[in-house]
Amino acid sequence: MDIKKFVDRRKALRLSQVKLSDGICTQATLSKFERNGHVPSLTILDQLCSRLGLTVDELNQVATTSVTHIREQLDAIERELMMENYQRVLAALNKIEATEIDAIPLQMQFYYLRGILRSLINREPDEVLFDFSRILNELDENHETIFTQLAYVGSGVMYSRRNQLDRAEFYFKKTRKFVRATLAANASPQKGNTYLRLLTILFYTAQYDAAKKDYSSSNQLITDGIALCSEKHVTYYLPRLKLLAAQNAIESGAQAERVTQLMNEALAFARINQNEVVELQVAALRKRFAAMMKQQND
Repeated sequence: MDIKKFVDRRKALRLSQVKLSDGICTQATLSKFERNGHVPSLTILDQLCSRLGLTVDELNQVATTSVTHIREQLDAIERELMMENYQRVLAALNKIEATEIDAIPLQMQFYYLRGILRSLINREPDEVLFDFSRILNELDENHETIFTQLAYVGSGVMYSRRNQLDRAEFYFKKTRKFVRATLAANASPQKGNTYLRLLTILFYTAQYDAAKKDYSSSNQLITDGIALCSEKHVTYYLPRLKLLAAQNAIESGAQAERVTQLMNEALAFARINQNEVVELQVAALRKRFAAMMKQQND
């Protein structure tokens, strides 16, 4: 961090440490920063910089604490999560200190990513629910953002994996209602990662419905997800949606030609997205389906 730039600006503006820190922090805190490089919280540093007409990013020689850098890190992690690269996601999240994230939307994104990863790799419920409680009870206590819905999804995934289906249903009932309202209002989000997050909600809700053998509801959500992918020209979720559709087709006794078509589509999209996880899952499903067909013909 270029502390000299900060000090030079303060002196150029003829501001004493006492005057600059007034109402923001103690003079001692500012002195420790300027003399010893002891960086205060991002909130304090941002206010001090604003008073000098600077931004925190302008002081960063290496932008490890900048909002832009953290956003880019979290967005990259979110893409890896969609590709089911859980080890990469875990390693990347472990490199981020939650206390360094000042912006509330990025805090919610961090706790959502860590919470849902923990649910997917079967961590203890208290670890999962701690992350989601930060969103539901603190950062989005009015439950107005999509991160609340993502927290519901992650909670539902956790309970369904623990075979506590009544609790899982409590959360997925909320996500179904959200999806229906969003799609009925033709209000699919238009910017950022928000529509990808809607796809996350669609996928895991569809997966849960399939697990409880409600293939009709699951397939409708899959259809909605594929339509959203087409509308937004994104392919991240297409391999997983097509694979789930193929699994549903097998379980509901669809024609072999339809099952084969869906598996081929899942594999094609997996290769486009370099999703090796889905490629392996398709190979395993083909083997299982071939064994089923052989048994039926014997």
